[in-house]
Amino acid sequence: MKTYIKSVQSAAWIVSMAVVLVSCDKTIDEPLRSAYAPTSVDENAGTWKTYILTSSSEVAVPEPRAVSSPEYIAELASLKQKATSLTKEQREAVAYWGTGAVYRWNEIARELSARYNLPPAYNAEGKYPVPDAANPLADPKFPFANPPYTSRALAYLSVAQYDALVAAWNYKYKFKRTAPSKTDATIPAALPVSTIPTYPSEDAVVAAASVTILKAMFPGEVPFLEAKLKEHRESRLWAGMNVESDLAAGVDLGNAVAAKVMNRARTDGMGAANNQTLTAGMIEDAKKRGLREAWVSQEIPLRPPMLPNYGAVLPWNFDKATVVALRAVPPPPLDSPDFKKDLDELKNIQKNQTREQARIANYWADGAGSYTPPGHWHRTAANVSHEAKHSEVRMARTLALLGTAEMDAAIVCWETKYYYYFPRPQQFGVKTSVGLPNFPSYTSGHSTFSGAAATVLSYIFPDKAKMFADQAQEASVSRIYGLIHYRFDCEVGLKAGNEVGQYAINRAKADGSGI
Repeated sequence: MKTYIKSVQSAAWIVSMAVVLVSCDKTIDEPLRSAYAPTSVDENAGTWKTYILTSSSEVAVPEPRAVSSPEYIAELASLKQKATSLTKEQREAVAYWGTGAVYRWNEIARELSARYNLPPAYNAEGKYPVPDAANPLADPKFPFANPPYTSRALAYLSVAQYDALVAAWNYKYKFKRTAPSKTDATIPAALPVSTIPTYPSEDAVVAAASVTILKAMFPGEVPFLEAKLKEHRESRLWAGMNVESDLAAGVDLGNAVAAKVMNRARTDGMGAANNQTLTAGMIEDAKKRGLREAWVSQEIPLRPPMLPNYGAVLPWNFDKATVVALRAVPPPPLDSPDFKKDLDELKNIQKNQTREQARIANYWADGAGSYTPPGHWHRTAANVSHEAKHSEVRMARTLALLGTAEMDAAIVCWETKYYYYFPRPQQFGVKTSVGLPNFPSYTSGHSTFSGAAATVLSYIFPDKAKMFADQAQEASVSRIYGLIHYRFDCEVGLKAGNEVGQYAINRAKADGSGI
């Protein structure tokens, strides 16, 4: 009983420390996220359908030593020593990572996306240099984490986390190694202890898989990512949650799964997404279909269009033929009453914008320096999943369904944009104060991303469906209030996003998770 009280008191100290950390940082506007025992351990998650792995046993994990073995008893003794008398910095690390492995690594990915969401400036020759993956810290830094890039980075991150955790759950319930503090009651546990077996460690699995993906997506951040990986790993020892062999098995499994996920990334067509030689043909084809005036960059000097061939990147939840089938209907002709009506609406807003319209436009701007609409929706999903006290594997599933839908939405939207090459309102005298995207207008990316996200999240969290739908609608009309898009851009984009999200739901219904 004394040991149990000591563990609870230690866990309470971690939670109170998290409160202090949040209350002292005036820049944080998120509610406190602290550790919890999941409402469901998802014991059968090892049978759930994976994205890349052919099965949850594709990557072999060796059987652990028995908890009665001399080797494991020695690990327990070492763990007890590490988990006793922690420093202030160690307790802070335990509090931070105790919020959840999937939660924290998704947060880190969003922060990196925001840090790298800076379009290159033009040089002395009046040209915009292309970021170089081989020299990522040169000016301009690689990557330029624009919305399609961020959607892709978050999709691969979430898929790697999910597949690795499904595999981990398979082995956890095959070997059924109990938590160290349940084997030796004298080990202080600084975080809530559930009945989920500890071998391999879910935290180590997520950390290793995440770092593999993020090193590839943000190659200039390798030292930062390795430092985070080390801190995360050690925090599990300081918290008394895992012995060394739990962590080692998790790292090996996470690395192996992420390597398989990266094999897909290398062949998904992203390398050709910025092929500028295609744009002349795209414009010519759009004009043959009746376009009177094509979109052109409004910057001086003219900036090359962003990722004109991103629509050819490999999607997740359907094939490339479906990308074409999901292409939006043609926009209204420039000389039509429908076009004039929506352009006049923008001109009226420009003259008479309300404070509420301005607030909505700025809140959803998600422009340069932000983690873009996909990141915005990932934050929402992670927070709702955390509030629901989901297990690591279930939170990973939510983010993988969302992440793949957001990347698919980007692919469908970009294919539509460069198919029609429709001019933005700025070519007809409308000005904006929330940043001007450097790609064609039709359809709205914000609307497509938001429609897909709201559709997926409403399926997973049906009690919050109205909230998600309202948020998606507000994100969509924010582009009208920001004078970035015509109303038809937004309405058609939102519909396309809903259709894209439905494909992710179809997958979810067949993945064996029960939701």
